[in-house]
Amino acid sequence: MSQSASLALPSSRSPSLARQILMVLGGTAVLTASSYISIPLQPVPVSMQTLAVLMIGALYGWRLGGITVLAWLMEALAGLPVLAGGAGGLAPFMGKTAGYLLAFPLGAMLMGWLAARGWDGAKPVRAFLAMFLCTTLILLAGGTWLGMLIGMDKGWQFGVLPFLLGDVLKSALGAATLALWHGVRRRGA
Repeated sequence: MSQSASLALPSSRSPSLARQILMVLGGTAVLTASSYISIPLQPVPVSMQTLAVLMIGALYGWRLGGITVLAWLMEALAGLPVLAGGAGGLAPFMGKTAGYLLAFPLGAMLMGWLAARGWDGAKPVRAFLAMFLCTTLILLAGGTWLGMLIGMDKGWQFGVLPFLLGDVLKSALGAATLALWHGVRRRGA
């Protein structure tokens, strides 16, 4: 992993296996915590999961970010209450939230890939655009899956539209956080 591939790493060396495992465990804990910050709307809750997914992608890089999100989803699949509303098990992966869940690793990986190419917070507008692109990908996948279950018009109405403003705000918060992270790293270097 190069230095530009991950903001979380202090050097151009790949982190040790032990550090990578700790990062994955820490990342899954952050993802779980973000799941519990939610508004229980129907058919899909509003949560901070998307922001956490994209921050992990930006900070960990595309590979470790993707692995971390996949590990979190495996925890959910194993029945741990790590998803919004304390959900876990097979049901969320078969129901109305499946499209979002399955798009999360892709969103994290795309964000990590974009961050490695300079869309990481050094220029906040670029970071905002990267985050909004990734969150839009997640929304479209989730809305499409939901649409297949309840009809495309309703999938758009209930699975995409209610989340657009929140995702703009989450993208702005993520870009500001990444810019702050960059500033702290520059001062510490």
